[in-house]
Amino acid sequence: MKEKKITLINILLLLPFIAIAVLIGSCSKSPIHEQIITPPDTSHTTTYENGIFVVNEGNYTWGNASVTYIENKSNIIIQDIFRKSNDRSLGDVAESMKIANNLGYLVINNSNRIEVVSLKDFKSVKTITGLDSPRYLEIVDSNKAYVTNLKKNISIINLQTNTVTGTIQINGWTENLIGFDKYMLVTSIGGYTEPSSIRKPKILVIDTQTDAIVDSIETGKEPIGLVIDKKQKVWTLCTGGYDQYEAPSLIRINPELRLIEKVFTFPDPNKVPSRLSINTTGDTLYFLNGGVYQMPVTSVALPDQPLIQSDGRLFYGLAIHPGTGKIFVSDAIDYVQNGMVYQYNIDGTLVSTYAAGRIPGSFCFTKSISK
Repeated sequence: MKEKKITLINILLLLPFIAIAVLIGSCSKSPIHEQIITPPDTSHTTTYENGIFVVNEGNYTWGNASVTYIENKSNIIIQDIFRKSNDRSLGDVAESMKIANNLGYLVINNSNRIEVVSLKDFKSVKTITGLDSPRYLEIVDSNKAYVTNLKKNISIINLQTNTVTGTIQINGWTENLIGFDKYMLVTSIGGYTEPSSIRKPKILVIDTQTDAIVDSIETGKEPIGLVIDKKQKVWTLCTGGYDQYEAPSLIRINPELRLIEKVFTFPDPNKVPSRLSINTTGDTLYFLNGGVYQMPVTSVALPDQPLIQSDGRLFYGLAIHPGTGKIFVSDAIDYVQNGMVYQYNIDGTLVSTYAAGRIPGSFCFTKSISK
C-alpha cells in the first residue's frame, strides 16, 4: 500500500506540468516539433559551468530572489542554487547576472549589492557593496566593469579586487549599457521618481580609458533596451514613460556619428514593449510586447504579428542563446507563484518548458553551447 501511495502523489505533483503542456500544445501558433516538460530536480551538481542561469527577481522587499540553473546536456533543473551553495538568501530583487573571469556577478537591486560567485560550485567569493540600487553590469576589460544604478551614478568596479573603486557622476537612473569601440554607451532615463515630462532621457557616451562622459544622444522617454547589430548600429527601446507620456519607440543610432538614423513608433501607447534582444549574427531584433516579436534590422516597419503568442501567459523576460540562437522567454504568471521558462526554436516552435523561481526576469548563459 505504501508504494501505491507514493506513486499517486508523484502523479499528482506532475499534473500542473502536464496541464501546461496541453495548454501550450493547443494554443501555439506554430507546430510543436518537440516538447520536453522537465520538472525540478533536487539532485546535486558539482559544477555550474555548462548551462543556463535564470535570474528570479523575487518580490520587492520579500528577500526571496533566487537563481534557477538548467544544465545543458542533461536538461536537469536545479532551483535556488545560491541558497543551496551558501546556506543563505540571495537577497532582495535579483536584477541581472554577468559572467567575467569565470565568476558570476549577481546584481541584487534592492539589497544594494553584487554577489560574486564561483561558477564551479556557486559559492560566494565576494560581496560588492557601496552601490545605489544597482541594475546592470557590463565588462570594460578583464580588470574593469561599469554598473548602472537606479538612484544615481555609475559605479566603477575593479574586477581583480571586486570592489567599487570610483563613480561616474550621474543625477538619476541609468539602466542598460553596451560597449562600442573604446566607449561605453549607457541609457540615462532621469530621476526615477520624476514625471516623464521633466525627464531628459539620453544615451551617454563614456570614454572607458578616462571614465569621462564625452557626449550624449537624446532619445525617446525611458530608454531601457540597448543592443548593437552586425553593421555596428545601436538600437534602443523606449517605453514612452511609466506615465505613458508619449508613444513607445524603437530607435536606430549611428554610434560613430552619434546621430539617430531611424525612429519606429509603436501604434498602441497602452502596450509597453520591453526586453530588447538581438541574435548572435546581429541581423534580427526581438522584444516583448505581449507576445514575442521578431524584426530584421533591415525592416522598414515594426512587425504587426508576434512570432510567439502569449496566449494568456505573462511574458516577462526574454533572451537569445548566444550559441544556438534559441529563444528563451519567461512567464511570471501572477508575480506570486513560481514562474516558468519556455525555450523556442527560431521559427517559434516550442522545444522545452522549465519550472523557475518567483518572477523570472533575466537570463545568463555560459560559454558552452547547448545541444
